[in-house]
Amino acid sequence: MELIPLGTFTVELARKGIFDIGDGPAGKRIIFEVESGRFEGERLKANIKGSAGADWSVTDANGTMTLDVRCTLETDASDSGDSALIYMTYSGRADFSDGPGTKPIYTAIMFETTHDDYRWLNNIVAVSKGTATGPLSLTYTIHHLS
Repeated sequence: MELIPLGTFTVELARKGIFDIGDGPAGKRIIFEVESGRFEGERLKANIKGSAGADWSVTDANGTMTLDVRCTLETDASDSGDSALIYMTYSGRADFSDGPGTKPIYTAIMFETTHDDYRWLNNIVAVSKGTATGPLSLTYTIHHLS
């Protein structure tokens, strides 16, 4: 197995888009809406599109957060002048037992698109290591598996 660099993904969470559902059977559920984001790589350059992106996270009693993130990316315009929409979803884990942002976030990422220039994304699985770069800011370094 080989890790091929795919890019960097930066995410800004919405300060007014944090919804604390409370303690449920799986743990404490908090929904974090995504305000903005940018994917920057050699083969993929895109921004988060729209306001439907969010992380439906659950944190257990031991401080382990399970992420469930979904968003839509819109690529920069290509040489032909068009852009592509790409559905991006990732799940992962973060150890918040010492507080948020103290340890890395690890995720597995999948993409879906119908755009010919980006169909190759439908056939890969990517992984990332993320860090909190601010109270509502995250940066992920992403590689795909080969």
